[in-house]
Amino acid sequence: MNQNEQVIFNFYTAFQNLDAETMVSHYTDSIIFEDPGFGEIRGEDAKNMWRMLCKNAQDLNITFSITGSKGDKVTAHWDAEYTFSRTGRFVKNSIDATFTLENGKITDHRDHFNLWKWSQQALGTSGLLLGWSPFFRKKLHESTGLMLQKFGSKG
Repeated sequence: MNQNEQVIFNFYTAFQNLDAETMVSHYTDSIIFEDPGFGEIRGEDAKNMWRMLCKNAQDLNITFSITGSKGDKVTAHWDAEYTFSRTGRFVKNSIDATFTLENGKITDHRDHFNLWKWSQQALGTSGLLLGWSPFFRKKLHESTGLMLQKFGSKG
């Protein structure tokens, strides 16, 4: 395992242990994170996302594997199984991640997953009917942004 792969291994191991501070210690201060649920977020907001997710996790199970590495890029696959707190519905989300690292720190982190599939699991019928739409994505980004803002203001 090379140095960059070790960073990603440590990042996900910390996630399995709900250790957000270790996770975010692998990010640069100017980190750029993007996924279908939060959209693109940067810096402290990206770090607070992991802090919020770890703090609120009830029954989260994370499995992961490093799938590739070349130069400053590392790819990984991870699965998250949990109960979505807003609806009490079980979710199994399958995510492909791409990382860019510089000097042993993550500068860019992109998670890719099927938002429509996630929304069906998390929200049921409304996710089935709306989860594919740009309207749903916009509303979800607004909602997750407000959650992050609220979480950040408590710190």
